[in-house]
Amino acid sequence: MSRSSLPGVLAVLVAAVLWGTTGTAATFAPDVGPLAMGAAALGIGGILQALVAAPSLLRQRAALASWRTVVCAGAVGVVIYPLAFYSSMHLAGVAIGTVVSLGSAPIVSGLLEMLLEHRRPSAWWVLAAVLGIAGSAVLCVAKLHEAPADLLHTVAGVGLGLVAGAAYAVYSWAAHRLMSAGVGRAAAMGAIFGLGGLALMPVLALTGAPLLATPQALTVGAYMALIPMFVGYLFFGSGLSRVAPSTATTLTLAEPAVAAVLAVVIVGERLPLIGWAGLAGIGVSLLVLAVAPATRGAATSASVRTRL
Repeated sequence: MSRSSLPGVLAVLVAAVLWGTTGTAATFAPDVGPLAMGAAALGIGGILQALVAAPSLLRQRAALASWRTVVCAGAVGVVIYPLAFYSSMHLAGVAIGTVVSLGSAPIVSGLLEMLLEHRRPSAWWVLAAVLGIAGSAVLCVAKLHEAPADLLHTVAGVGLGLVAGAAYAVYSWAAHRLMSAGVGRAAAMGAIFGLGGLALMPVLALTGAPLLATPQALTVGAYMALIPMFVGYLFFGSGLSRVAPSTATTLTLAEPAVAAVLAVVIVGERLPLIGWAGLAGIGVSLLVLAVAPATRGAATSASVRTRL
């Protein structure tokens, strides 16, 4: 690692650690439902991103209008992602919900690349997909071994985690498509996240009353919107301007690791040895996607660009 890249590496790591705290932070507001928490976190965070990007949005409004279908598709992904992600953690636990959502997203991104960009998957990508799917299955088995009565909740949580991963992949592809067409980074992300954030406001209005019920719940909601979803993205954007996308993707593998460790240490979730094996399998899957030469420009690059 060169000395000039060190600030970028540290910035990406700070962002990954902040993102990894979201699941645990949500547990400190137990009366706030997952829909309210998701709408507050990404809804308010998305609107803040749009406000910061306002000058770029004004300058490139004509280009964005010509790509309105892609912008709307990305915004739909932004709306679905937090609702499914936080519901997944609520049903299956912080560790499983986080890892399944993050582990499935690069796989779906690869499928979108194959279907929409007509890029054939490499042997490395197939290996990563197998490892990710196997790791998710092992995690489910581990959770059911610990609490067999939670079968329905676990299956539903894993299913919603897969939905969250697919939504993440959709807005990853949309952002990548806009940037490839010449739309500036700030304008592309501001449009997608700003529109998605606005669409989440009715959900927040309908479900968000518990966020205002206690000072602790309000503090958690503010933390989620301002720190992981706003400041975290600023750190990552700064880091990505100094290090290669493949390096940044590898560094953000710290996020699911942080989430899993916090879930065990702070929340008190338990994972038997087989559960840690499942986490390791998904971690290796993400690592393969990050470092394999044939996948750097496909599945991983689309995911990286959404963190800007």
